[in-house]
Amino acid sequence: MADTVIAPAADLPIGPMGHRALGWWGMLCVIATEGAVFVYLLFSYAYLALQPHAAWLPEGPPSLTLALPNTAVLVASSFIVAWGERRIRAGATRHAWLALLGTIGLGIVFVAVQLTEWHDKTFGIATSSYGSLYFTITGFHMAHVAAGLLMLAALALWTRLGLFDSRRNAPIAIGAIYWHFVDVVWLAVFFTFYLSPRLV
Repeated sequence: MADTVIAPAADLPIGPMGHRALGWWGMLCVIATEGAVFVYLLFSYAYLALQPHAAWLPEGPPSLTLALPNTAVLVASSFIVAWGERRIRAGATRHAWLALLGTIGLGIVFVAVQLTEWHDKTFGIATSSYGSLYFTITGFHMAHVAAGLLMLAALALWTRLGLFDSRRNAPIAIGAIYWHFVDVVWLAVFFTFYLSPRLV
């Protein structure tokens, strides 16, 4: 009996098809659980802020000099990654790659500015309840930004290697929704720490 060699007609596809891949639903579960943690942390801030304190804010309302432009940087990055997601669906792989690189660049700027702001604070994590909450919440958010940057870097590499196209691009949609989550959380943190003290 002669040996028969069966060769595949084409390489197996990489990645799932369709926007609602299993990973997309998995990411929604991650966002739900992580979002709940941020809700608890921000509730802790609100609860303690409403208690009678001699000096709740150690140095008055936080300055908007760095925080406001930094917020604009993060919001802009969300628009860029959304544009990249639309472009990969249209088959424009190079545009998607450039969008991912642009998002990573703005994310790095955000981290650098946030670190500068931390360095300039006159209080620390153990100084007071406010200091503890400030560094815990912004630090927890920074950890999510770092995770998002690693995710986007992997997506940018895979996009450059040609692993995604107009039909198979679910990982980019998954990475984009996580990055939008990071941005929305920052808006809540920004309102809580930087704007709400100015409203009372």
